[in-house]
Amino acid sequence: MDDRTSDLKNSIDLDRFRLRNFIENLQGSDQLDIREEPVALSDMAAVMQGNPKAVWFKKAGPEGVEVVGNVVGGRERLARALGVDQKAIVEELLRRLSLPAQLIKLSREEAPVQQVVITGDDIDVLKMPVHLQHAFDGAPYISATVDFCVDPATGLSNCGLRRLMMRGPKETGVDLNAPSDLRAIYMAAQARGEKLPVAYVLGMHPIDHVAATMKQPGDELELISSLRAAPVPVVKCVTNDVMVPADAEIVLEGYLDPAGYTEKEGPYGEYLGYYGGVKMNPVFRITAITHRKDALFQTTTISGSRMDLTDTSNLEALRTELNAWEALKSVVREPVAIYAPVSAGGSMSVRFSLKQRYPGEARSALYTVLGSTAAKHAFAVDPDIDIFNDQQFEWAFGTRFQADRDLVTETNVRLSPLDPSLHGAHTGTKAGFDCTWPMQHANKWELQIPVPPQYPGKAYPSLRAALEDGPKRFEDLMAATGSKDGREIVRELFAMRDKGLERDDLGRYSLKV
Repeated sequence: MDDRTSDLKNSIDLDRFRLRNFIENLQGSDQLDIREEPVALSDMAAVMQGNPKAVWFKKAGPEGVEVVGNVVGGRERLARALGVDQKAIVEELLRRLSLPAQLIKLSREEAPVQQVVITGDDIDVLKMPVHLQHAFDGAPYISATVDFCVDPATGLSNCGLRRLMMRGPKETGVDLNAPSDLRAIYMAAQARGEKLPVAYVLGMHPIDHVAATMKQPGDELELISSLRAAPVPVVKCVTNDVMVPADAEIVLEGYLDPAGYTEKEGPYGEYLGYYGGVKMNPVFRITAITHRKDALFQTTTISGSRMDLTDTSNLEALRTELNAWEALKSVVREPVAIYAPVSAGGSMSVRFSLKQRYPGEARSALYTVLGSTAAKHAFAVDPDIDIFNDQQFEWAFGTRFQADRDLVTETNVRLSPLDPSLHGAHTGTKAGFDCTWPMQHANKWELQIPVPPQYPGKAYPSLRAALEDGPKRFEDLMAATGSKDGREIVRELFAMRDKGLERDDLGRYSLKV
């Protein structure tokens, strides 16, 4: 990390990637639901459940503080964060991954996120507007935190998206059961009998949340910089040595207790739309809370029957699409588009389109995508299908797929442990659906998609002249004569039936010369 000159520090806009700035820029659009009236914390979840918009509560809880939720619970808002069209998100992220990273270290006095510092007996995380998100949750959860730590083995910063279960003024539960870098780093620290310093950052730009879901080699603070396509101002925590984005809203500093998996955490509504059970987990002990003077508290939508309108599924979909696209490029010369349906949690299904160059290419692509992602189902279609359009996709699935010919399966493979269809099993089956036309049949005229007539043919002095020049479709005959009706052509063709009029297997008309 480089210590930059004061001129470079002064050039950084500390509000450009601020969450509040992103939310304020949504005002006046159809992407933001502003609630000016006071709302009880107990009522917030119902307002956000199934809401297609980000929700900005101006007076939440008895303290009347500002809370924003469901910030990226729609692909349009992720596209806005990146400044591109919805269908270009993956292409833009891939472009940004190649950009150089730059971290600029700020002092405590320069860092907005440390404008207010709370330590010692003044720490009370329960003063935050944390609400119960799902009916059977074990407690209110802080759900929008991005955790930062340093791997002692590499010296690199690691970050991820994880939740915090409220347990007391200075401690929370965490979920470290699923395989992750943080779990591995923590277990190594625990084996040494050491605390693991961690910072949970709350209230970050959507791009930062995208970075937190990705698994890329290297320093993940630098990954945030690459995806922002801009330098990231960072600051050292007050009570540990973890570096965090200085332009965030709130930071919870502390450590994961070295005692290990000692406390029950959960249940909690998970990102696939069902509950996760009670699990033994470590405890996060808070040593400081820092925040901006006008900090905007953030909450995340996670579960329920409308996964397409949740933060987590939209973020998960981008990660799935990136992984699948990179895998596709290794086996397909012309991949066209990729889409992970958010309604399936963003990770359970993947659709992709491709231009096939040789027989079996779609089948190879299906196996590759299934093996490189957590997706349980993968669908391959031809490039004439818009995979983002459910109606077009269902049409292709219904008319181009034969199960005995086009279904491929991979059995006894690892699936998401949160997949309720496993019923407790550790492995399951993945399936690929080849909805492309077999190459030997793809050019048959019967398989062409009907479109309105365009009348592209050239003009002729008469209908007879057009027919004598060679076979013509009815559309060509209308173009040949300049007809805007077509019925007079039917009359003329009827009169020619006994004068050498013929039709071929494509339905084209011609006259024997």
